[in-house]
Amino acid sequence: MKNIGVLISGGGTNLQALIDKQGSVIKSGRIVCVCSNSAGAYGLERAKKAGIPTMVIRKNADCGGDAEEFSRRICSYMKDMQVDIIVLAGFMAIFGGELLKEYSGRIINIHPSLIPSFCGKGMYGLKVHEAALDYGVKVTGATVHLVNEVVDGGKILIQKAVYIQDGDTPEVLQKRVMEEAEWIILPEAVEMVCSGRV
Repeated sequence: MKNIGVLISGGGTNLQALIDKQGSVIKSGRIVCVCSNSAGAYGLERAKKAGIPTMVIRKNADCGGDAEEFSRRICSYMKDMQVDIIVLAGFMAIFGGELLKEYSGRIINIHPSLIPSFCGKGMYGLKVHEAALDYGVKVTGATVHLVNEVVDGGKILIQKAVYIQDGDTPEVLQKRVMEEAEWIILPEAVEMVCSGRV
């Protein structure tokens, strides 16, 4: 059984999908901690309700804006919690350094588009869906990939397509991509990694 650490920044809807799928889809791992870079992230409440230990590590307030220290502190917490695999579930901070080196090949991320479309630095949250609608694509979706030093550049594990509908707003599209893709493929990808199939 692998120990999973989840990094979040906001509402924690993808975290909730992981919590809900423990024991059914995720059979080879269990969430042992949740870490956020925002003290006000509602995802921390979701974790507490599920009895999962939480930690807040903020780049500016706790690490003086130092990216290396931010990475080192998160890495240290993950090691303290004996984490094997890290899942970025709506984590809005870019990191490298010790965390990326120590957990190389063991960090996965969910991105709300079909990579390589609408991804990379500055492409997160509603911005991704705004870009898809502005471009006029008919199909979007979500991607789970391994994390490396290139933003959204790691090996793709799973993708799921979602059709864009007439009248979609970024908010409506975001909700559909979550429900029809993200909440399905993220737990599947976590199980793939925990069970050693990746």
